[in-house]
Amino acid sequence: MDATPLEIRRVEDRELHIAWADGHRTVFPNTWLRGHCQCATCVHELTGQRLLDTDAIRPDIKALEISLVGRYAIQIRWSDGHSTGIYPFRKLREWCLCEACEAARAGSRP
Repeated sequence: MDATPLEIRRVEDRELHIAWADGHRTVFPNTWLRGHCQCATCVHELTGQRLLDTDAIRPDIKALEISLVGRYAIQIRWSDGHSTGIYPFRKLREWCLCEACEAARAGSRP
């Protein structure tokens, strides 16, 4: 699994598409990606408890701006005003929602 993105783009204000160096492609709905933000506002730093109420995320949330963070992550400015989350490339690749990745994760569980 190569966590090197070749292209990251917003699609129709609903999704984020990532093309990886190994040819794999990942599609994240905006609501899913916003709901999985790992910043200290969204997840308690010590307990890991999710603080963000994912039911409160508007279904029409948009990624207004996507910025590179070094050579390892992206930061997204969301239409709800949130912008402190950093999404590491490795984590984005691990989170891939495609059927093949879901099946691989299910098969690797004991």
